[in-house]
Amino acid sequence: MSTLLFKNIGEFFTGDIARPQAPVTSLLVDGSKIAALDPPADTPADAVLDAGGSAVMPGLVDGHVHPVFGEWTPTQDTIGWIGNYVHGGTTTMVSACELHVPGLDYENLSPDLVTSLAVVTAATTGRIRWSGAKVYAGTVILVPGMTEEHFDRLAAAKSICAKFIFFPLATHKDEALRYQQWCRARGIRTKVHTGGVSRSGLSQMCGYDILSWLKPDIAAHISGGPIPMSDSDLDKVIDNTSFAIEICSSGNYGSTKRAVDRMREKGQLGRLTLGTDTPGGTGVIPRGMFRNVLYIASVCGVPPAEAIAIATGNTAKAHGLDVGILAPGRPADLIVCGPVEGSAGTSISDAIAHGDLPGIAYVIAGGEIVVSGRSRQTPPPKRKLFFSCCDVHVGGFSAE
Repeated sequence: MSTLLFKNIGEFFTGDIARPQAPVTSLLVDGSKIAALDPPADTPADAVLDAGGSAVMPGLVDGHVHPVFGEWTPTQDTIGWIGNYVHGGTTTMVSACELHVPGLDYENLSPDLVTSLAVVTAATTGRIRWSGAKVYAGTVILVPGMTEEHFDRLAAAKSICAKFIFFPLATHKDEALRYQQWCRARGIRTKVHTGGVSRSGLSQMCGYDILSWLKPDIAAHISGGPIPMSDSDLDKVIDNTSFAIEICSSGNYGSTKRAVDRMREKGQLGRLTLGTDTPGGTGVIPRGMFRNVLYIASVCGVPPAEAIAIATGNTAKAHGLDVGILAPGRPADLIVCGPVEGSAGTSISDAIAHGDLPGIAYVIAGGEIVVSGRSRQTPPPKRKLFFSCCDVHVGGFSAE
């Protein structure tokens, strides 16, 4: 189809934390882009989706995944995980490095090896949409001894991120800062593993002392991945730095609440981003991004619309992506959802504030309907939704 009209929208979440909710009741998609918000009533369309008072929000952006090749992950012996995440509302994922390749020797990583691994993954997993999701793969594991030519190869492969995880930051400060310069000159964001050691047991501690001079674009899983930095370091990072801060499903719940509470009190939620840090030891979590949203809203007291914006527009912006915002000219990645039968909320805002999972009916990615009528990862919404094409009713859904 070329044009798709959404009408009877009950709640509209923009993904923009500066104005996270708007009184929009209809939306027109043309091809892969959003053409208009509240177009004229007589606007023609090839297909119409009647939201029946349900909510529309941007597709969720998972800022921290660990892919290997395509939809296979050896860490949990699972295939098809990306499609399951799409059914959980995630339409964009950013690799935090592809370190789970079987046989990869973390203690003997060379510049050529890590660069080649990133290039190959970008050319495979990052090449196409998987079950509708775009995966930005090809995130290099930074190691000592890299040259500008390695970063040229990464730029040519269209890598968008580089990761400090096994890099000896405490003893190689000048080299790390040089890598930062080379990355930024090529439009590549830098992310650093913070806190204690990773699942591998080989990464090094990274707290405020390192972050204060490294100044990465994104401090990964600030509340633990899985082990957080000290409370005092966490407070200093929030108080004395300005780079993006990421919270992941893999972290420490107490540290997560501490970080979100402090950022909210200081008016810094605009720098907060979210990810799952999966697949990995935490598992495969199709609803992981929504679980993050529910936690920071219902436990940490972040207004639901702002929590959604953190999981969409904030996370996309931190990684240099144009998704996550519902506005004319932006990619048509969005979710249609509503409260489920039995939820304490009569609206999505109420449900999320209470910690209740929304029921997803439709997921649209790049203007294409990739989940239609019912997500296989959430209960159904209780409101009626109808989809019609060329004025012929071709399907509907109701849980009432």
